[in-house]
Amino acid sequence: MIQEILVWTTFLIAVGFLIKKFFWKSPKKATQGETSICGKSDCGCH
Repeated sequence: MIQEILVWTTFLIAVGFLIKKFFWKSPKKATQGETSICGKSDCGCH
């Protein structure tokens, strides 16, 4: 019983990781030369 719970938990974590890695699209940075939407592109604010 506990082994099945651990297997399912591990499986769901792995599936969640794969969905996040391959299908979860992060917003692209809109850059124009040295600046982006929030200012300098290397500001380190994110």
